[in-house]
Amino acid sequence: MEKGDLTTADGARDRIIAAAIRLLTEGGPDAVSTRAVSTAAGVQPPAIYRLFSDKQGLLDAVATHGFTVYLSSKTSVEPTGDPVEDLRAGWDLHVGLGLANPALYTLMYGQPRPGASSPAAHAAAEILAQHIRRIAEAGRLRIPEERAAALVHAAGCGTTLTLIATPEHRRDPALSHAVREAVIAAITTDAPATAAPGPMAAAVALRAVLPQSDALTASERNLMRDWLDRIAERAP
Repeated sequence: MEKGDLTTADGARDRIIAAAIRLLTEGGPDAVSTRAVSTAAGVQPPAIYRLFSDKQGLLDAVATHGFTVYLSSKTSVEPTGDPVEDLRAGWDLHVGLGLANPALYTLMYGQPRPGASSPAAHAAAEILAQHIRRIAEAGRLRIPEERAAALVHAAGCGTTLTLIATPEHRRDPALSHAVREAVIAAITTDAPATAAPGPMAAAVALRAVLPQSDALTASERNLMRDWLDRIAERAP
């Protein structure tokens, strides 16, 4: 394909995604038909199939665009010296994204397909994992990292989708704050671990910083990781 053809294809792709987002915002997923999108974007319907394979491919591209915008805003927030406060800020940004863009958020999080994840969605999960890792490194994580990340993700998405589904005049403005603080209380300690934090908290913290050590071989590190996971999983 010639360079001019690539430029034309990129321009058509951008117009189609922009048109699909407008239709999605105005009428929800049902409004994003290939005919409506092609008309709004000023292209022929076959162009959509050529660039996105089918309607699901187009919706995936729209969702990926939404994740990219989300990631841009999320990574623009500078971390502070308190990883728990950074997690709070990330939660609030996440909920704010959903309330400001309900149709796009529902497409991104409300229609999961087992085994399918966009690169941008994976990157968003990595950012959450980094938040949790920093809390663990500070000795303030009560439970294993993967479980903590899954809990924050599930609670954050559930809260946001619940607020989206509630008529605006009936929304409880304190709901997100209450759930956020309940989740943070469930996964973190109030202060950095003391000299005797207990075996589970110590195991979680050591598990977080283990990759920073080069004193062990790869196989030894894997074995140590397994041992620490077993200790962490035996929380009372």
